[in-house]
Amino acid sequence: MSRQTLRQSGETTLKKLFGTAAQTPGLANLMTEPVFGGVWNRPGLTLSDRLLCTIAALATGPRLRSLRCHIGAGLDHGLDATAIREILVQASLYAGFSAAEETLALLAEILTERGIAFPADPPEDASLEEMTRRGVDLMNTLHGARALQGYAAPDNKVTGALYPTAIQYGYGEIWFRPGLERRQRALVAVAGFTALRLPEQVGKFGQSALNVGLSKTEVIEAIIQTAPYTGFPPALNALGALSAAFG
Repeated sequence: MSRQTLRQSGETTLKKLFGTAAQTPGLANLMTEPVFGGVWNRPGLTLSDRLLCTIAALATGPRLRSLRCHIGAGLDHGLDATAIREILVQASLYAGFSAAEETLALLAEILTERGIAFPADPPEDASLEEMTRRGVDLMNTLHGARALQGYAAPDNKVTGALYPTAIQYGYGEIWFRPGLERRQRALVAVAGFTALRLPEQVGKFGQSALNVGLSKTEVIEAIIQTAPYTGFPPALNALGALSAAFG
């Protein structure tokens, strides 16, 4: 494939996503060719899943200008307002809830501009005990024996000072909120951890993603999708960790 072919493909993809092929001055065709001509047109992951991964990665920064464009594209290509809200909420579990204060406010602006109501918060009626129970059950479904390893080891008194809260509100609350399927939440986790330069977690959740309906190819593509937005070295490190995890 020639650079010209990549460029033409990239311009087509840009117009499909954003309605224009205009690029940032100074970058020339560094976005048009390798990113929108190359990465976005790779097989193995649907367009809506690529948008999901991109939004998750950008939300960890957060990088609001680019995030605005991709949220708009997501709304136009298969992601509804509730799904995008949940991507931002789950990404903030990894990047810090302060990130959601910015990203959810941005989503509210975009929805207002489009005349779309901001989706109501889901009910929060589970007790802490129930959140713990279903969180542990989900951990076992996702991770199997690995659910009790590393910082998740139940006899680790140091990590045990925080991890029960992560089980309750991460696995037991956020992963049960409506709006995203579990395979989609696994993609958010893989993309978010890659963006945050946490290859160990990428390896863990990359394996676990296979237990909720994703293929190895889809997991690999989720990592590759983040590279143009949060860095090629973090993505390569994540792929290295995933390669080791897959054996």
